[in-house]
Amino acid sequence: MHEIHYTRHDGQAAAGQLDAFLPAYEEVYAEPPYCEGPRDVAEFIDHYQVHVRRPGMRLILAWDAEEVVGFAYGHHLAPETRWWHSLQDVTLPDAFVREDGRRTFAVIELAVRKPWRRRGIAAALHTRLLDGLDVERVTLTVRPEPEAAAARAAYQAWGYRKVGTSRPWQDAPLYNCMIRELR
Repeated sequence: MHEIHYTRHDGQAAAGQLDAFLPAYEEVYAEPPYCEGPRDVAEFIDHYQVHVRRPGMRLILAWDAEEVVGFAYGHHLAPETRWWHSLQDVTLPDAFVREDGRRTFAVIELAVRKPWRRRGIAAALHTRLLDGLDVERVTLTVRPEPEAAAARAAYQAWGYRKVGTSRPWQDAPLYNCMIRELR
Protein backbone atom coordinates (compact mmCIF):
# COMPACT_ATOMS: atom_id res chain seq x y z
CA MET A 1 0.00 0.00 0.00
CA HIS A 2 1.16 3.49 -0.84
CA GLU A 3 0.59 6.83 0.79
CA ILE A 4 -3.05 7.83 0.38
CA HIS A 5 -3.74 11.02 -1.56
CA TYR A 6 -7.04 12.86 -1.95
CA THR A 7 -8.70 14.74 -4.78
CA ARG A 8 -11.69 17.07 -4.62
CA HIS A 9 -14.23 17.55 -7.40
CA ASP A 10 -16.95 20.19 -7.17
CA GLY A 11 -20.24 20.52 -9.04
CA GLN A 12 -20.40 19.05 -12.53
CA ALA A 13 -16.70 18.10 -12.35
CA ALA A 14 -17.81 15.32 -9.98
CA ALA A 15 -19.92 13.78 -12.77
CA GLY A 16 -16.79 12.80 -14.68
CA GLN A 17 -15.40 10.90 -11.68
CA LEU A 18 -18.09 8.21 -11.44
CA ASP A 19 -16.05 5.61 -13.33
CA ALA A 20 -13.10 6.23 -10.98
CA PHE A 21 -14.98 5.35 -7.79
CA LEU A 22 -17.76 3.04 -9.00
CA PRO A 23 -15.66 -0.13 -8.46
CA ALA A 24 -15.12 0.94 -4.83
CA TYR A 25 -18.85 1.62 -4.46
CA GLU A 26 -19.73 -1.82 -5.87
CA GLU A 27 -17.24 -3.55 -3.56
CA VAL A 28 -18.32 -1.75 -0.36
CA TYR A 29 -22.05 -2.02 -0.96
CA ALA A 30 -21.94 -5.70 -1.93
CA GLU A 31 -21.04 -6.35 1.75
CA PRO A 32 -23.66 -6.82 4.48
CA PRO A 33 -25.81 -5.13 5.61
CA TYR A 34 -26.30 -3.62 2.13
CA CYS A 35 -25.84 -6.69 -0.10
CA GLU A 36 -26.37 -4.60 -3.23
CA GLY A 37 -26.42 -6.17 -6.66
CA PRO A 38 -26.42 -4.90 -10.26
CA ARG A 39 -29.92 -3.35 -10.05
CA ASP A 40 -28.94 -1.41 -6.90
CA VAL A 41 -25.76 -0.18 -8.57
CA ALA A 42 -27.77 0.98 -11.60
CA GLU A 43 -30.09 2.91 -9.23
CA PHE A 44 -27.07 4.45 -7.54
CA ILE A 45 -25.72 5.61 -10.91
CA ASP A 46 -29.08 7.24 -11.72
CA HIS A 47 -29.19 8.96 -8.32
CA TYR A 48 -25.59 10.11 -8.63
CA GLN A 49 -26.38 11.80 -11.95
CA VAL A 50 -29.06 13.80 -10.11
CA HIS A 51 -26.81 14.56 -7.12
CA VAL A 52 -24.03 16.07 -9.24
CA ARG A 53 -26.49 18.75 -10.39
CA ARG A 54 -27.36 19.79 -6.81
CA PRO A 55 -26.01 23.06 -5.42
CA GLY A 56 -22.84 22.64 -3.41
CA MET A 57 -22.07 19.18 -4.81
CA ARG A 58 -18.64 18.06 -3.60
CA LEU A 59 -16.86 14.71 -4.10
CA ILE A 60 -13.68 13.62 -2.33
CA LEU A 61 -11.75 10.57 -3.55
CA ALA A 62 -9.06 8.71 -1.59
CA TRP A 63 -6.43 7.13 -3.83
CA ASP A 64 -3.80 4.48 -3.19
CA ALA A 65 -1.59 4.91 -6.25
CA GLU A 66 -4.01 4.72 -9.21
CA GLU A 67 -6.85 3.02 -7.30
CA VAL A 68 -9.75 4.68 -5.47
CA VAL A 69 -9.98 3.16 -2.00
CA GLY A 70 -12.61 5.46 -0.53
CA PHE A 71 -15.00 8.24 -1.42
CA ALA A 72 -17.35 10.75 0.13
CA TYR A 73 -19.79 13.17 -1.39
CA GLY A 74 -22.64 15.44 -0.53
CA HIS A 75 -24.49 18.63 -1.40
CA HIS A 76 -26.59 21.41 0.09
CA LEU A 77 -30.21 20.67 0.95
CA ALA A 78 -32.54 22.59 -1.35
CA PRO A 79 -35.38 24.73 0.03
CA GLU A 80 -37.90 22.15 -1.24
CA THR A 81 -36.04 19.15 0.23
CA ARG A 82 -37.97 16.22 1.66
CA TRP A 83 -35.00 15.21 3.83
CA TRP A 84 -36.62 16.12 7.14
CA HIS A 85 -40.09 14.88 6.13
CA SER A 86 -38.91 11.26 6.01
CA LEU A 87 -38.45 11.14 9.80
CA GLN A 88 -40.72 8.50 11.29
CA ASP A 89 -40.54 9.01 15.03
CA VAL A 90 -40.28 12.75 15.62
CA THR A 91 -41.88 15.97 14.40
CA LEU A 92 -39.32 18.73 14.24
CA PRO A 93 -40.24 22.42 14.50
CA ASP A 94 -40.65 24.39 11.28
CA ALA A 95 -37.64 26.52 12.19
CA PHE A 96 -35.50 23.35 12.31
CA VAL A 97 -36.61 21.88 8.97
CA ARG A 98 -36.63 25.15 7.01
CA GLU A 99 -33.94 25.10 4.35
CA ASP A 100 -32.68 27.94 2.17
CA GLY A 101 -30.28 26.03 -0.08
CA ARG A 102 -27.21 27.03 1.96
CA ARG A 103 -28.10 26.18 5.57
CA THR A 104 -27.45 22.43 5.59
CA PHE A 105 -24.95 20.20 3.82
CA ALA A 106 -26.00 16.55 3.47
CA VAL A 107 -23.35 13.84 3.40
CA ILE A 108 -24.82 11.35 0.92
CA GLU A 109 -22.07 8.72 0.81
CA LEU A 110 -18.91 8.02 2.76
CA ALA A 111 -17.26 4.64 2.24
CA VAL A 112 -13.85 2.98 2.41
CA ARG A 113 -12.93 -0.38 0.91
CA LYS A 114 -12.32 -3.10 3.49
CA PRO A 115 -8.51 -3.53 3.09
CA TRP A 116 -8.03 0.21 3.79
CA ARG A 117 -10.34 0.55 6.80
CA ARG A 118 -9.12 1.51 10.28
CA ARG A 119 -6.36 3.69 8.84
CA GLY A 120 -8.05 7.08 9.31
CA ILE A 121 -9.16 7.34 5.68
CA ALA A 122 -12.87 7.79 6.50
CA ALA A 123 -12.02 10.60 8.94
CA ALA A 124 -9.78 12.24 6.33
CA LEU A 125 -12.49 11.98 3.68
CA HIS A 126 -15.02 13.50 6.08
CA THR A 127 -12.68 16.35 7.07
CA ARG A 128 -11.93 17.17 3.43
CA LEU A 129 -15.62 16.97 2.49
CA LEU A 130 -16.54 19.59 5.11
CA ASP A 131 -13.41 21.74 4.67
CA GLY A 132 -14.37 25.36 4.02
CA LEU A 133 -18.13 24.79 3.95
CA ASP A 134 -20.11 27.87 4.94
CA VAL A 135 -23.13 26.09 6.42
CA GLU A 136 -24.86 25.99 9.79
CA ARG A 137 -24.97 22.23 10.01
CA VAL A 138 -24.26 18.90 8.35
CA THR A 139 -26.64 15.95 8.21
CA LEU A 140 -26.38 12.33 7.18
CA THR A 141 -28.15 9.02 7.58
CA VAL A 142 -26.66 5.76 8.79
CA ARG A 143 -28.07 2.28 9.29
CA PRO A 144 -28.97 1.59 12.93
CA GLU A 145 -27.36 -0.83 15.39
CA PRO A 146 -26.00 -3.38 14.98
CA GLU A 147 -25.78 -3.10 11.17
CA ALA A 148 -23.51 -0.07 10.98
CA ALA A 149 -22.20 0.22 14.52
CA ALA A 150 -18.69 1.27 13.46
CA ALA A 151 -19.96 4.00 11.14
CA ARG A 152 -22.38 5.34 13.72
CA ALA A 153 -19.67 5.37 16.39
CA ALA A 154 -17.38 7.33 14.05
CA TYR A 155 -20.11 9.88 13.32
CA GLN A 156 -20.78 10.33 17.04
CA ALA A 157 -17.05 10.80 17.66
CA TRP A 158 -17.04 13.46 14.92
CA GLY A 159 -19.80 15.40 16.71
CA TYR A 160 -23.02 14.10 15.15
CA ARG A 161 -26.13 13.36 17.19
CA LYS A 162 -29.28 11.47 16.25
CA VAL A 163 -32.36 13.58 15.54
CA GLY A 164 -34.71 10.79 14.47
CA THR A 165 -35.29 7.68 12.43
CA SER A 166 -35.65 8.15 8.69
CA ARG A 167 -37.21 6.12 5.91
CA PRO A 168 -35.84 8.10 2.95
CA TRP A 169 -37.98 6.42 0.29
CA GLN A 170 -40.86 3.99 0.20
CA ASP A 171 -39.72 0.45 1.05
CA ALA A 172 -36.36 1.76 2.27
CA PRO A 173 -34.83 0.33 5.42
CA LEU A 174 -34.78 2.57 8.46
CA TYR A 175 -31.81 4.86 9.01
CA ASN A 176 -30.68 7.03 11.89
CA CYS A 177 -30.78 10.65 10.78
CA MET A 178 -27.91 12.53 12.40
CA ILE A 179 -26.86 16.16 12.54
CA ARG A 180 -23.73 18.07 13.44
CA GLU A 181 -23.95 21.77 14.22
CA LEU A 182 -21.08 23.79 12.77
CA ARG A 183 -22.06 27.19 14.18
